[in-house]
Amino acid sequence: MKRLLIVRHAKSSWGFPELSDFERPLNHRGEKDVPDMATRIKKLGLKPELMISSPANRAITTARGFASVLGYPESHIVEDKQHYHASSQELRQLIRNFSDNYGVIMLFGHNPGLTYLINELSDFRLDNLPTCGICGIDFFIDSWSQAKRGTGKKFYYDFPKNK
Repeated sequence: MKRLLIVRHAKSSWGFPELSDFERPLNHRGEKDVPDMATRIKKLGLKPELMISSPANRAITTARGFASVLGYPESHIVEDKQHYHASSQELRQLIRNFSDNYGVIMLFGHNPGLTYLINELSDFRLDNLPTCGICGIDFFIDSWSQAKRGTGKKFYYDFPKNK
């Protein structure tokens, strides 16, 4: 079995018009949501073996916050440039190329690609993955290369306002 945790970056700030989309930081709410959501994952006993993130500031900051709470070394977070605003098709290809040495992977990125990815891979239908929202999908497969449309089953869904 393979387990994928899909995490949308936390709420970002639009207060710096001089910054590019890629450089936008988290806003105050985003900074509060990251440790809260990471703690929810920790309480479930979910421990990622690999974290991979878009290198955009808001996504990698979210990934680093989760890593801190979950005891995952920040230096081991893989930043993937192709992941920045990737389509669901590009994300599916990324997943199929994961090393089979990893059973539990956390993927940090952006909408709309992540929402479409969840809908395509799993039995779960979602209109919009909220900021700092998490969807966990189980794949009853031996190799990530077998992760295709409709092969996953949602085992977890949560977001900051779901208290």
